[in-house]
Amino acid sequence: MPLQPLPNLAEPGQRYFRDFTPGDDFYEALIDTHRDLSDEQSQLLNAKLILLLANQVGDIAVLKDALRVARENIR
Repeated sequence: MPLQPLPNLAEPGQRYFRDFTPGDDFYEALIDTHRDLSDEQSQLLNAKLILLLANQVGDIAVLKDALRVARENIR
């Protein structure tokens, strides 16, 4: 399974008029999840979320590709 760089978020049964709307919905949920956490708690939440999502993906090659893409152009 190759890395999916294009918008690929959806909610079953939900119809969206714009491709970016599900991403906006996820981002809002992510921000809400971090609300009222300390910086340390927020970092822990991010680490746990990354590991949970990596386990869900399950394909090491895809995960390595995602790590490479995420690191691109970071200085």
